[in-house]
Amino acid sequence: MDTDSRVALSKPVGDEVRKTTCYMCACRCGIDVHIKDGKIRYIEGNRDHPVNRGVLCAKGSAGIMQHYAPARLRAPLLRTGPRGSGTFREISWEEALSLATTWLGEVRQSDPKKLAFFTGRDQSQSLTGFWAQQFGTPNYAAHGGFCSVNMAAAGIMTIGGAFWEFGAPDWDRTRLFVLFGVAEDHDSNPIKIGISKLKQRGARFVSVNPVRTGYSAVADNWIGIRPGTDGLLILALVHELLRARRIDVDYLVRYSNAPWLVIDAPDTAEHGLFARDTEGRALVYETVTERIVPHGTKGAHSALSGRYQLEDGRFAAPSFQLLAEKYLDPRYAPEAVAAETGVAAETIRGLAAEIARVAFEETITVDQSWTDVHGVHHETFVGRPVSFHAMRGISAHSNGFQTARALHMLQVLIGAVDCPGGFRFEPPYPKPLEAHPTPHGKAEHFGSNKPLSGPHLGFPRGPEDLLVDAEGKPTRIDKAFSWDAPVSAHGLMHMVIANAHAGDPYPVDVLFLYMANMAWNSSMNTAGVIRMLEDKDPETDEYRIPRIIYSDAYASEMVAYADLVLPDTTYLERHDCISLLDRPISEPDAVQDAIRWPVVEPDRDVRGFQTVLLDLGARLRLPGFVDSRGKAIYADYADYIVRHERRPGIGPLAGFRGVKGDRAGRGAANPDQLKRYIENGSFFSVHIPLEAQFFKHANQAYQDFAVSMGFFDKPQPVTFQLYSETLQKFRLSAEGLRAPLAPEAYRQRILGAFHSLPEWYRPLEEAALGEGDFPYHAITQRPAAMYHSWGSMNAWLRQIHTRNVLYVPGAICEAHGLKDGDWAWVISHHGRIKVEIARSDAINRDTMWTWNAIGKRSGAWALDRDVPEARKGFLVNHLIHELLPPKGDGQRWSNSDPVTGQAAWYDLRVRIEKAEPAEISEPHLPELSEPDLGNRPNELRYGQEWAE
Repeated sequence: MDTDSRVALSKPVGDEVRKTTCYMCACRCGIDVHIKDGKIRYIEGNRDHPVNRGVLCAKGSAGIMQHYAPARLRAPLLRTGPRGSGTFREISWEEALSLATTWLGEVRQSDPKKLAFFTGRDQSQSLTGFWAQQFGTPNYAAHGGFCSVNMAAAGIMTIGGAFWEFGAPDWDRTRLFVLFGVAEDHDSNPIKIGISKLKQRGARFVSVNPVRTGYSAVADNWIGIRPGTDGLLILALVHELLRARRIDVDYLVRYSNAPWLVIDAPDTAEHGLFARDTEGRALVYETVTERIVPHGTKGAHSALSGRYQLEDGRFAAPSFQLLAEKYLDPRYAPEAVAAETGVAAETIRGLAAEIARVAFEETITVDQSWTDVHGVHHETFVGRPVSFHAMRGISAHSNGFQTARALHMLQVLIGAVDCPGGFRFEPPYPKPLEAHPTPHGKAEHFGSNKPLSGPHLGFPRGPEDLLVDAEGKPTRIDKAFSWDAPVSAHGLMHMVIANAHAGDPYPVDVLFLYMANMAWNSSMNTAGVIRMLEDKDPETDEYRIPRIIYSDAYASEMVAYADLVLPDTTYLERHDCISLLDRPISEPDAVQDAIRWPVVEPDRDVRGFQTVLLDLGARLRLPGFVDSRGKAIYADYADYIVRHERRPGIGPLAGFRGVKGDRAGRGAANPDQLKRYIENGSFFSVHIPLEAQFFKHANQAYQDFAVSMGFFDKPQPVTFQLYSETLQKFRLSAEGLRAPLAPEAYRQRILGAFHSLPEWYRPLEEAALGEGDFPYHAITQRPAAMYHSWGSMNAWLRQIHTRNVLYVPGAICEAHGLKDGDWAWVISHHGRIKVEIARSDAINRDTMWTWNAIGKRSGAWALDRDVPEARKGFLVNHLIHELLPPKGDGQRWSNSDPVTGQAAWYDLRVRIEKAEPAEISEPHLPELSEPDLGNRPNELRYGQEWAE
C-alpha cells in the first residue's frame, strides 16, 4: 500500500478524533475514537501509542458496539422481588447512595469485617484497596486469585517480577521464544506484534499448550502437553541443562542466591534456612581465601558446591549444591517424565538442546557500558537470546505456583533474565520481596470506625505474618493468608460467596462487588453459587448473605442477584487511571502510564464506579476521603487522580507532575495534568537511560533512575531467589520445629506443596480422584475475539463466536463412537453437562476443551431468550466445584493452589458418554427476568445506535 492510500484510509469519519485507552481487554491499547454529532462513529488504533503502535484487534474495533450495547444499565436499581427474579425499581442516585451508606455504615460501626468488598477486572485497584483499608475491613481483593496469582507470586518471590504486566520478551533480539499456556486474548496486540517480529527475523517460536489455537497455530513447534504437567516438563529441561553443564555460572554467582549457604541441621528450627551473620546478611564460602563471608563482599569468589562448617559448628552447603543434587536425580530425566507429560523424551531433550545452543552459542552483546550495584564496571551488556512467556494455562492449577517458580528458575540458570534477547522487566519492576508489604488484617489490625493499619495484600515472610487469630482461624472471609492459602497475594475471590454462605470462618452482612460476574462465568460451581445467593435461613427467612451491592455497566447474570445496583458507565464515558501504583503499561525501555477520559458524555443516569466510591467514602467519613471538617476531599475520580498522593510527590500518574508539568515520577500535583495527558494521546512515556535498560535488578543506573521516579525511596536491587527461605519456614512450621506451629490438619498439605526448591506434584483433584472414573481433562480457553462475558454479548463479536462446542480429540471420539455434531454427556465428580461436540486433532489426546464465557443464561445481557449462546452455549464451570472432594476429615478444602489460593480451574477431570441429539445444552437454568433497560433496540448497526 502506498503512502497516499494509507493516509486516505485514516481520514476522520467524524467531526473530531479523541484519543483514549481501550478497555475491551487488559492490553490497554491506544485508540482513536471518531466522533460525529456527539456520537461515536469509528474506533481505530492510535499509531503513536507505545503499546499497540496502531494495531487494533477485533475487540478494540468493536468498542463502539460495547458502548451502544442494549445491555447497558440506565439508572440505580433497588430489588423489589426475590433474588434472581429480576424485579427492581429505578431509584435516584441520592436514594441509592443514602441506602448504601446506611448499610455500610452499620457494618463499619459494629464489625467492619462483616463487609466483603471484592472487585473484578477493574484497573483501579490502588483506589479500591485504599478505600477498603480506610473502611477497616480485612476483606478486600480483586480478581487475581481466580486468574493469575500463581504467576505474580511465584515471579515476585523468585526474580522480583513476572510475566504479563511485570515484563516482556525482548522481541527485537530474541532468537528462541517459548510460550507456555497463554490464551490468545491475553496481551494480544503486543504478542501479535512480537510474534510478527520473530517471523520476520527467522527466530524460532515454540508453544507449549494442550490446545493448538491462536498463537500455538503459528508456532514453529507445538508441544501438546497434558494439562497440569508443565512443571514436570520444565524440571526435565533443567535436568538436561545441568547434566550437559549448560548453565551460566557467572550469572548465578553474581545475581542469584545460588551461593548462599543453607544450614544443614535436621530436626532444628533453622534447618534449611540461610546462614547469616549478626547483621542478617546471607553467608557464602569464598574460594580464594577459603573462609565464610557475607554475600556481596567485594571481590569475593563464591562457591556453588561443597559442604562447609560454620563458626557455631553446624554445617551448610550452597543452595546450588542442593539444586543440582535435586534435579540431576533420574526421576527428572526425559524418559522418566515422558508418559506423565505426554511429551516424547526426544522432544524434551531436543528442546533442552535448542535452549542451550541458542543461549550459549548465539550470545549477543549490546555495546553500552554500565556499572552494577557492587561497583563493578562492564563495557557491554551480554545477552542470552532465549525468552519465555506464560500465563493462566500454567497458573490455574493447584501446582501452578511451583510450576511458575520452575520456569523462572530455568530462565535464571541460563542467564536470560533482563538481558538482551531474554525476558525483560517493565518498570516499576523488578522489586525484591522486601520491597513489598506484609498483609494486614489480623484481629488487632481492625475495629469499629478504624482504618486497617496497612494494605490488605502483600507477601508473608513466614508463618508469623499469617492473618489468623489466637486459635489459628482465618481473619479474612476468603481465608487468604491463613493456613489454607498462606501466600495468597491476590486473595481468593472465588471462595468469598461459598465461605460467606457457610459462615466459615464467619458470615458477612454486606457483599459489595464491582464488575465481577459471580453468578455465572466467574464462579466455579455456577448453579451452586446461584443457590447460595438465593438461600435463606429457615429460622429467620433472611438471606444467608443479607445484603448485596453490585456495580456494573451491563445487565449481566449477577445483576439479578443484587439488592442494590449502582450502574457504571462504559469505558468511553469515564475517567480511568492506568497507574504505576497499579497495573501500568510500561515497556522494557520506557516507563509508561495512561488514562481514559469521557470522550462522550453518558446519556443515562449512570456514574463511574470510582467516583461513586469516593462519594461513599466521603459520606461514611472515611479518613483520607474527608478533611478535618468532614468535607469531601475529592470532587470526583478525575480530581482524585490529579491530587491524591500516596507518598509526598507520588500520585496515581507519573507524567506531567510539578507546578509547571515538567516533572516525571515525583512532583507536586499539577491541576492541568489530565489535560496534558489528553493532549499527548492519553499516555505518558519517559525513556529509561541507555545504561539502565538491562540487568535492572543489579544495575546501579537503573536503581538510581527508579529512585528518581519514585518507585523506591532508596535502591532496591534484587537477588534472584532460586531457593526460597520463606517456603522453608512454612515447612519447618509443618514439621513442628518452628513457631507458630501449623495446625495438625494442615501439616501434610504444607509439606506436599511448600518446597524450598521448585517441585512438581500431581494436581490435587487428580490425586484425590485417580484416573479410573474420570480419565480425561477438560479445560477452557478464551478466544482472541472476546474478553470474558462482557465481550461475548457484543453485537459485532457475536458474529465471530455465537456458540461454543466441546472439542474432543480423535482418540477419545473413536473410543466412544463420537463424531462431529454429536451430543455428549461430560461428567465430573461434581456434576454433568450435555453439550454438542466437534472432533479436533489439534489437541492433547487426553484433553477436551471449549471457549470460555460464550455460554449465556437466557434473559441476561439484553439478548433474545433464544439466542444460540443461551440455547447451545454452555459453561464448563458447572462441572467444577469450589471445594476438593471430601477427605472425611470435616475440612472444607478449597479447590486451589495450597500456596497461593489460585483457583484450580484447569485441574478438572471428566469422563464422556454419548447422548441423544438435542437442541438445548444442559443444564439449562430458568430464564432470567432482566430489569427494565428502556427502549431496547432490535438491531445494532455501524454508524447509528440502532434501528427499530
